[in-house]
Amino acid sequence: MKPSRLLEVKALIVIALPLIFAYLADVLMIITAKMVVGRLGATELAAAGISTDLSYQMCIILMGFFSVVGVLVSEARGALNRERIVPELVRSMILAGLLGLIVTVVVLNLGSVMRALGQQSQVIELAGPYYTGFAFAMLPIVWFGVLRSFAAAMMKTGFVLAVTVVTVILNYILMQGLVHGSFGFAKMGIAGAGFAWAVSMWFKFLCLAVYTYIIVRRNRLPLHQGTIGGPRAYGPLVRLGLPVAGIVAMESGLFAATSLLSGVMGTVELASYQIVMGWIAIPFVISLGISEAAMVRVAYFVGARDPAAARQAGNLGMVVGVGVPLLLVVVPLLAPGLISRVFLDPSDPNYAEIGSLVAGLLLIAAVFQVFDGLQAIASHALRGLKDAVVPLVIAGVGYWLIGLGSGYVFGFHFGWGALGLWGGVAIGLAFTGTLLAWRFELLAKRQLPE
Repeated sequence: MKPSRLLEVKALIVIALPLIFAYLADVLMIITAKMVVGRLGATELAAAGISTDLSYQMCIILMGFFSVVGVLVSEARGALNRERIVPELVRSMILAGLLGLIVTVVVLNLGSVMRALGQQSQVIELAGPYYTGFAFAMLPIVWFGVLRSFAAAMMKTGFVLAVTVVTVILNYILMQGLVHGSFGFAKMGIAGAGFAWAVSMWFKFLCLAVYTYIIVRRNRLPLHQGTIGGPRAYGPLVRLGLPVAGIVAMESGLFAATSLLSGVMGTVELASYQIVMGWIAIPFVISLGISEAAMVRVAYFVGARDPAAARQAGNLGMVVGVGVPLLLVVVPLLAPGLISRVFLDPSDPNYAEIGSLVAGLLLIAAVFQVFDGLQAIASHALRGLKDAVVPLVIAGVGYWLIGLGSGYVFGFHFGWGALGLWGGVAIGLAFTGTLLAWRFELLAKRQLPE
C-alpha cells in the first residue's frame, strides 16, 4: 500500500539525513585538505587538487558500480527475501577488492597519465609525492562505498555519519601535522597530505566493517554455503552495475576532463577550478544523500510490487533534492570573495587574478548546482527501477557531446576561457537532468495498473 507523501518524505529523510551530513563531512575533509595544502602555494594546491580529482574519479566510478548493492538488498527486503541480503554484500566486497587493487596500481603511476594529458611539468613534479601516498587510500574508499550502500538499504545510516565525523577530525590532525609539522609530527610537505588520506580512509573503512558485522548479527541475516557463489551468481550485480558505472564514469569523467582542460589553460584556471569545485561539492552531496535514499526506497517498493509507491518515492526525492540547491544559490551569488579566501591565502601573488575568475565562475555555478542535483537524483531513482542502459546513453550525449563539447568550443574557440568551459558544462547538466527526470516519470507510469 502506497504511504502518504508525508510518511514517504519522513522515510527519505531518515535514510538521507545521516548520509547528507556524512557526505558533507567527506567534503569537509577535501576542503580542509585543500586549505592545508593551499597554504603551501597555488601550484601545490593545483598539483594536489588534480591528483585527487583523477584518483578519486576512479573510485567514484567503482562506488557507482557497487551502489547497486543498495538496490539489490532493498529489493530483497521489499520482497521479504532475507536469504539474498548477505550474499549480495559478500560478492560486492570480493569484486570491489579486486578492482580496488587495480585502481591502486593506476594511481601509483599517475604521473605518466598526467604527462600524457598535457599537464604542466611543475604540477606533475609536485604531485608525485602526494599521489604516492594517496594511492593507498583507494582500496578502503571503494570498500567503504560498498558498506555505505548496504547500510542505506538496511536504513542504518547513523553510524556512517558518526564514523565520518570522527574521520574528519583525524584527517585534519594528520594533514596539518604531516604537511606543516604541527602537533609534534615530522614535516613532510605535500607528501604528508597523501599519507594522511591513506591512514584516515583505512580507519573509516575498518570502523564501518565492524558495524556492518553487527548489523548482520543483530538482524540474524542468514549465511549459507552458496554465499560467494560461482560466476553466474555475480550476474545481477554486473548487469546492473556496469551501465551504472558507465553513467558515473560519464559524469566523473566530465569533471576530470574539465579539470584537465583548466590545467591546459593555465595554473590560475586550474586553481580556480579547484576552489569552485570546493563549493559545488556541498549542494551536490546534499542531493547525493537524497538520491541514495530515493534509490533504495524505489527499489524497496519494486520488490514489494507497489509501483505507485515507487513512483511517489522517486518524484518526492527529486522535489526535495532540487529544493535544497535552489536555497543554496544565495551563497555563490553573495559571497564569492569569502569562498576564495577559504582556499587560498590572500597574500599569494596569484590571489587577485584567481579571485576575479572564481567570482565569475560562481555565477555559473549558481545555475549549475541545481541541475547537477536533479540529474543525480533522477539517475538514482532510475537505478531503483533497474533502468541504467538508456540513462547511460542520455548521460553520454548530455555530459560529453552537449556539455563538454560546447564548453570546449566556448572556452577555446570562442576565447571565453574557463567561463565558457563551465557554461557549456552547465548546459549539458541541464539537458541530462531534465531528460532523466522525464524518463523516470514515463517508466514509473507504465508500471501502474490500468
